Amino acid sequence: MAADFYEVLGVPRSASQEEIQRAYRKLARSYHPDVNKDPGAEDRFKEISEAYQVLSDPETRRRYDAFGPDFRQVPPDVDPETWARARAAGAGFGAPAWDFGGDFAGADVEDLFGGIFTGRRGGRRWGPVRGADQEAELAVTVEDAYWGARRTLTLPSGRTVDVTIPAGVTDGQRIRLAGQGGRGGDGAPSGDLFLIVRIAPHPRYEVRGRDIHAVLPLAPWEAALGATVAIDTPGGEAKVRVPAGTPSGRRLRLRGRGLPNPRGTPGDLLAEARIMVPPELTDEERRLYEELSSVSRFDPRSRR
Repeated sequence: MAADFYEVLGVPRSASQEEIQRAYRKLARSYHPDVNKDPGAEDRFKEISEAYQVLSDPETRRRYDAFGPDFRQVPPDVDPETWARARAAGAGFGAPAWDFGGDFAGADVEDLFGGIFTGRRGGRRWGPVRGADQEAELAVTVEDAYWGARRTLTLPSGRTVDVTIPAGVTDGQRIRLAGQGGRGGDGAPSGDLFLIVRIAPHPRYEVRGRDIHAVLPLAPWEAALGATVAIDTPGGEAKVRVPAGTPSGRRLRLRGRGLPNPRGTPGDLLAEARIMVPPELTDEERRLYEELSSVSRFDPRSRR
């Protein structure tokens, strides 16, 4: 039996879109294969991603609420009540032969749905029907989002597709794969597959739009005196000029070092200063710190 997507994310059916997104991000950070090396983490991450893919889109969520695990197979113009009654009558589509009695017991699916599933109504054909568009979620690393990549994606159906991830792709962006969606009927073309990009959590970077946020560790004297220091970015090492008197928490902007933008201005990298102290002091370091303590008039607890 298919897992309930609400249970997979650990949210109630009444959850808001914000609650669904928060639940997904929390679980994704825990189970992403780049972070969690447990043998079952990858399968759990795929399950979480599929649940979020469905519930994060209002229209797809509405169909899931109406039709349950069958929502991908049900044509868009089918009434949910009619579908439920057909399933209760055991009418086709792999539905169990549940018999709740009533007028639909033993009914034919053609009668219930007016022939829309076979292309016939009253003996006449509807004609070719284009396949349904489908969606899937594509998890990418920050480095893949920066440089672009080529990946093979396994869909929930078990089918695999080759995907080109363009450089500068952003979280939530949709990649269209023409003709890779649901199969059409009576020779009609297949629908399209839309991949929703989700940038996976990273131990060093946080992506917000096209901007990349990172921590910049500084020694006390670098922050006090000013310095030019190196910082790793997805595009390679960069140099940051640290002004004298930089406090912890100040953000230093490196323009154009965020995610590239094929159609415009790239994002920035924002390096947040974090002052670090030596875990252990040599005798000479201790002497110098004590000397500084005796001559300095700086009071970090001053209200100024």
